[in-house]
Amino acid sequence: MLFGIASMVEAFTVSHVFRFMPLYLGTVHVPPAEVPAWTGYLNAAFFLFGLPLVPFWGVWSERYGRIPIIARSAFVEMVVFSGLWLAQNRWEAAFAMLLVGFQLGNTGVMLTALRAVTPRGRVGFAISLFGVTPSLGFALGPAVGGWLVDRSVLNLHTLFALDAAMSLASGAILLAFAREGPRPPGPSGSATRLALGALRLALTGRTTLIVFGVFGLAYFAQQIANPFLPLLVIRLLGGTSHAAGQIGIVFGASALLGALISPLAGAAGDRFGFRPLLAGACVLAAASLAELAVAPNLVWLTVGAVSLGAATATAISMVFALLATSVPEERRATTLNLVLLPLYFSSVAGGVVGALLVHEGLNTVLWAGAAVSLVAALLTTRLPSAARATP
Repeated sequence: MLFGIASMVEAFTVSHVFRFMPLYLGTVHVPPAEVPAWTGYLNAAFFLFGLPLVPFWGVWSERYGRIPIIARSAFVEMVVFSGLWLAQNRWEAAFAMLLVGFQLGNTGVMLTALRAVTPRGRVGFAISLFGVTPSLGFALGPAVGGWLVDRSVLNLHTLFALDAAMSLASGAILLAFAREGPRPPGPSGSATRLALGALRLALTGRTTLIVFGVFGLAYFAQQIANPFLPLLVIRLLGGTSHAAGQIGIVFGASALLGALISPLAGAAGDRFGFRPLLAGACVLAAASLAELAVAPNLVWLTVGAVSLGAATATAISMVFALLATSVPEERRATTLNLVLLPLYFSSVAGGVVGALLVHEGLNTVLWAGAAVSLVAALLTTRLPSAARATP
């Protein structure tokens, strides 16, 4: 339960970065014409700096314990949000965003612990339940944050101060009360050799490579467009007045549906197979991005965002479940520790590509994302039909 709470707090606070960044950039003196490109570049920076450390967190969690590694993420978030709270210009904000890289790597550690105690036939459902917590955080974060800002209870800077306090509390609670399940003896040898070995082990199986490839492409498609979705709200409103509240409603609703559908998708995957649901999620994401490009008003924009939220939640649940069931026992912990590696690479690449494409207009990034998502759906046909096939 504590892992779920920590995951929800993380998503709640991080959602303010993703959804309010275009508005926040105006408060640190970025000219309006430069806001779209800076939105893309800062979203890429969100993952860039700590990417080389990702393979190490799994190694360190097995050597020193999973709880300190998970709590470390919360404390890094506290530092990042404090930096955004105090930033006075774009460069100070960018420096704070670069530090987020040191926060990466906790989800795989949580999944490893969860998989160790879950019966084989219930893996999809159990992992999907865990997947509800970040979806709830991403639903509540924009809605609550937008309400607070629109009613002048907080401004965007003091909202990040609140996020810093919540992150500090989350990390302290984990260290004080969380207990991890049994784990194997800590690995011997240098951390660098073990991290490289973990990468080699996780990336040499055929099924693992294909699942990572689908996950990477699917998330690349979304990250081309995702940083710029709040700008669609601003475009329809014709300005930034009361935009925070509308952004919160639109994207809070989309994340809430993701929270509701995730357990259902996991149960359906257990019954019908994870591969077809993953392919369907990629197709739905493509259709949703296309609909967002032509949405004539906030109602239809919300419909597209909700549909995209459902596709995202389903795809992530299916990827986690495929890896948890199809990877052999001797590779499972290593692979799950690195499960978000494709997401991190895709987020960096998607943010940069989106920042370049957005110069041609907001719709350009949406159509590009839809096309890449269809390619990801095609790649799922290379996966074995059985969810439990070995690499």
